[in-house]
Amino acid sequence: MDLQLKDRVVIVTGGAKGIGAAIVRAAAAEGAVPVVVDRDEKAGQQLKGEIAKSELIVAELSKPEECESVVREALARFGQIDALVNNAGVNDKVGLEHGNPREYVASLERNLLHYYNLAHYCLPALKKSKGSIVNIASKTAITGQGGTSGYASSKGAILALTREWAAELLHYGIRVNAVVPAEVMTPLYRQWLDTFPDPEAKLQSILARIPLEKRMTTPDEIAAMVIFLVSARAGHITAQHLFVDGGYVHLDRVLT
Repeated sequence: MDLQLKDRVVIVTGGAKGIGAAIVRAAAAEGAVPVVVDRDEKAGQQLKGEIAKSELIVAELSKPEECESVVREALARFGQIDALVNNAGVNDKVGLEHGNPREYVASLERNLLHYYNLAHYCLPALKKSKGSIVNIASKTAITGQGGTSGYASSKGAILALTREWAAELLHYGIRVNAVVPAEVMTPLYRQWLDTFPDPEAKLQSILARIPLEKRMTTPDEIAAMVIFLVSARAGHITAQHLFVDGGYVHLDRVLT
């Protein structure tokens, strides 16, 4: 299937590693021009070396002025923006009991505010291209997790903003959707597993609760959904929360 993405400029935040890097590779494979936005310059340069037709912008997205600079730099380089994939974030464990108001606000800056800021600054370009936005959320927005108020509330807000923006931008022909992963093996997830006395036992206990095939979702499976959503083939899909999670959130636990 031709996704009609040749030479389309796609900004991917947190694009140097994990799910973001998988999205960048998938975009490039379809002929798009991925703009990798990440604070990890070393990982970003390594990925850029792998994908010739790409661009790297190093930025700390918790600062609004850097979000504006990212968009300005992308437009100076390519003259257009056809899609924004808001992906950057981290489950930073800022909870209600073990946390404080200042840490909570900092968590929102890491996980939520740059989604709005980048969409705001990209909007004039997206109006011209009749582009699209895909927001990466998390199952924690639906299920809760415990001990991660900042991350969970950020992801819940992202789901709400997805539908709010879809409604607001209808008359520009801009589509806005969210992809909701659950258990995905990324470098950050591996780091978290390694904090347990027996990482393999912990992993097996998680896999046992994933209904479809008792396995983790791969970053490539998330990327495939994202790239479809930004493409012309998804031309009548907007305001949707699409779960790519092997049935983790919605299927009855009796199945596991």
